[in-house]
Amino acid sequence: MSKILVIEDEAAIRRVLVKILSEENDAYLVEEAEDGLKGLETIKNNDYDLVLCDIKMPKMDGVEVLEAARKLKPEIPFIMISGHGDLDTAVNTMRLGAFDYISKPPDLNRLLTTVRNALDRKELVVENKILKKKVSKNHEMIGKSSGIGAIKDMIEKVAPTDARVLITGANGTGKELVAHWLHQKSQRSAAPFIEVNCAAIPSELIESELFGHVKGAFTSAVKDRAGKFEAANKGTIFLDEIGDMSLSAQAKVLRALQESKISRVGTGKDIKVDVRVLAATNKDLKHEIAEGNFREDLYHRLAVILIQVPSLNERRDDIPILIEYFCKKVTSEQGIPLKTFSDKAVKLLKAYDWTGNIRELRNVVERLIILGGAEVSEDDVKLFASK
Repeated sequence: MSKILVIEDEAAIRRVLVKILSEENDAYLVEEAEDGLKGLETIKNNDYDLVLCDIKMPKMDGVEVLEAARKLKPEIPFIMISGHGDLDTAVNTMRLGAFDYISKPPDLNRLLTTVRNALDRKELVVENKILKKKVSKNHEMIGKSSGIGAIKDMIEKVAPTDARVLITGANGTGKELVAHWLHQKSQRSAAPFIEVNCAAIPSELIESELFGHVKGAFTSAVKDRAGKFEAANKGTIFLDEIGDMSLSAQAKVLRALQESKISRVGTGKDIKVDVRVLAATNKDLKHEIAEGNFREDLYHRLAVILIQVPSLNERRDDIPILIEYFCKKVTSEQGIPLKTFSDKAVKLLKAYDWTGNIRELRNVVERLIILGGAEVSEDDVKLFASK
């Protein structure tokens, strides 16, 4: 159930808002506060999925409430309620982090649409924070080779900026790790990190996934839905396998980069977004440009900074460290005693041709841990890791 707080000093408007929201959806639990000071105190002592807050109020105005609440619980979306003379202030509150604003008297359809969109965004942000806690431990960049050292140095320089980064490399090399590190070391690290696998989404759905849609935009669009760019607002969006994106979606991504605006499928209304874009591909985009499959102007927008992730064959000195790391990780996940690898086993694995890169090494280590002896031997490698 979504818990909503209405902070409004005009009792008549407050009652109308509470009535509309309560009657619209049984899943909305609506509470109220008659001024800004009480509203902020209520926010301190309770968890809310959304706050509707008037701008002009006694004791504490809506801007002050918004600024204080953002410090206490930054994940709560705010919809500001503005009188006719407060419109400039309402627009400014969006720069302070408000999701949107509605004017008095509230238009029913706009109110309900804005509330649904704000709750959708809150849900995406919460999901992202949960995932972030999980992935931060799973996205360590392991290795001491010169190639990995160069990437780490590049990340230290680039991460604090908002420069767009294009990450290239073969499948399984760890391009997504670079993207996670860039975000975690950036000034946007407290905001969402939204990952989109462009190759995994059907071409007819990619635009809806990225930019959202309005109800009725297509057959299965039963309600308005925010897209990944909106979910990533103030944070980072990672467009993985961008070389597989359709040309029509590329055009919209280019506009988002040029104008910091997107529009949902089915509407021409612009939505401002503040998003850092990271992209990755295993394709040669210059070749794709020559073949007419990728926009050259988009390439130059994305490739402000280029990071080439080396293959595992190019960083063989890291293989012993990676084996030890995966060994600890796999035994912990499987709930089995820690195993070790003999020097000869490590030497043999170090000499393999790792066409599947780190992903393949991880799978081989897991197989050897499950099927090999207490100490994985050279014979175990020959038997169970045969190429």
